[in-house]
Amino acid sequence: MREPAPEYTGDEARLRVLREFEAEALEDDPELQAIVNFAAQLCNAPVSVVSLVEGERQFFIARTGLEERETPREISFCTHALGQADMLEVPDATSDSRFADNPLVTGDPGIRYYAGQPLVSDEGAPLGTLCVIDTKAHAQPLTAFQREGLAVLAQAAMRRMSARREERAASREIARSEERFRALADSMPDMAFSANHEGKFDYFNERWKEFTGFGTFDEEAGKRVLHPDEYDAIMERWGKAVANGEPYEQENRLRRADGEWRWMLIRALPANVAEGRRRWFGTITDVDEAHKLSESRDMLAKELSHRIKNIFAVVSGLISLESRKQPEHAEFAAKVNETLRALGRAHDFVRPADGSTGESLLGLLDVLFAPYRDGEGSPRVAVDGDDGAIGHRAATPLALVFHELATNSAKYGALSTEEGRVSLTISAEGDALRLDWKEQGGPPPQDNGENGFGSRMVELAVTGQLQGKWERRFEGDGLAVSFDLPREAIAP
Repeated sequence: MREPAPEYTGDEARLRVLREFEAEALEDDPELQAIVNFAAQLCNAPVSVVSLVEGERQFFIARTGLEERETPREISFCTHALGQADMLEVPDATSDSRFADNPLVTGDPGIRYYAGQPLVSDEGAPLGTLCVIDTKAHAQPLTAFQREGLAVLAQAAMRRMSARREERAASREIARSEERFRALADSMPDMAFSANHEGKFDYFNERWKEFTGFGTFDEEAGKRVLHPDEYDAIMERWGKAVANGEPYEQENRLRRADGEWRWMLIRALPANVAEGRRRWFGTITDVDEAHKLSESRDMLAKELSHRIKNIFAVVSGLISLESRKQPEHAEFAAKVNETLRALGRAHDFVRPADGSTGESLLGLLDVLFAPYRDGEGSPRVAVDGDDGAIGHRAATPLALVFHELATNSAKYGALSTEEGRVSLTISAEGDALRLDWKEQGGPPPQDNGENGFGSRMVELAVTGQLQGKWERRFEGDGLAVSFDLPREAIAP
């Protein structure tokens, strides 16, 4: 058996440990009851108890052959066993000076025989005993087998008590953790929730209750809180997320308790828990102001886009009007107007108003080369290769570059003849993007050694705005131009 530790010889330290076992919680424990039943049979005694010695009493948490639940500590036999590791055995209490005058001996129940095996905690604090009692004196002490058996039973009782102590300590810690979690969750400005593996909501913090007026989320609450135009779509999306174990994120309108609808960002993430089952934890963040601001910005962007297109049209009209007054500049005016129209198409592409196109390189080129089709509507500029996202800043210089190439080809190169064709191949090479323009079927290209306005514009766009480089080659079957552009200069 474990020896009592010196630091627990004083009652204050010993009782502090004893309180952690919570004696009342151990009362009538089935395992302890089985131990005292067997101890009585083993030692041929009518009474057996597990006794814990408190400050003012000894309390019997398991007993057989005895009705009383407790007796005063000052008359307790078990008090004399505290502080020792070996069993205390009293064959005849009437002949033992320590107990002869004890009321439990001289009066009811008339104890004559006592044997108590100390119960010592893992720290070494003596708590009480597993004891057997008889109203008849025992002429023979317990046998070695009985003593060993009582010691083993005391160890089993101590293990059971320690296990219950740990369980209750764990329960208290869990309760404290839950209390801390709830305090944290309730102090959040966001609404917080959790759901089980089936997607059934089983927790909402106080913020949810304050906002919606509902304590939980069921069908009735859902139809009141979620916007009727979005209810079915939300539930369908949530069901798919739960079925597939995927994160959920969506902006939706929720009805506040006062009736106001507000935009909320709802997020939920799956987390694996015990037994391989999944739980869901999420937050609901009020983004109403940001959502309305975004809508205002979108409306402003559409209005600006419309005004910019009008500016293109006005400038183009002014150029045409002035060119009529000065016919010698008609060719230059036509070139500028064509460039403005190309910029207008690029603007529509990368700043979509009223739901137009998109923001990919292949999409932009398709828009730019749309005017260059044969009589059957087939493209004469064949674009092939890797696609990629483009940002607003890159769209304008790209539009200028390829508009210039297509315009020159239509005047002097492959696109100036019915048989001529142009191929544009795009290939991604690490962090760079290579674009190869190749003309075929047109008149032989002429290199006069001069760089005109168009060449200077391409140089400015490629090296200045797109931070790339380009090479022009006048080959026998047509003009070839290669561009090497960093992807980061093109990407959004």
